[in-house]
Amino acid sequence: MVAASDGTGPQAAPQASDGTVPQAAPQASDGTAPQVVLYSRPGCHLCDDARQALEALRPSLAFSLLEVDIESDPALERRFMLEIPVIEVDGEVVTQAPVNLDAVTKSLGG
Repeated sequence: MVAASDGTGPQAAPQASDGTVPQAAPQASDGTAPQVVLYSRPGCHLCDDARQALEALRPSLAFSLLEVDIESDPALERRFMLEIPVIEVDGEVVTQAPVNLDAVTKSLGG
């Protein structure tokens, strides 16, 4: 049971449609949501697909999303040219083309 914010007494914890209690997404030690970085480039249809998939995850898993164009940095372009899209969670690459959303979800605690 969770105490009601209005002080009227305890209330049940919120439940998902399947009756389970949703788990909070993991947070960094400073209380912020995990940071997901999508390395991409303009005209990359796989990158567009990865962006859409990440946006679809956002309602159920709290995270910040930053998209980085590898063409903006020669070192990133050399590193990721043949691997994009690349997805990093809190500084660790968790998947690259072909994107494995299960790996992303797992790294976000889902």
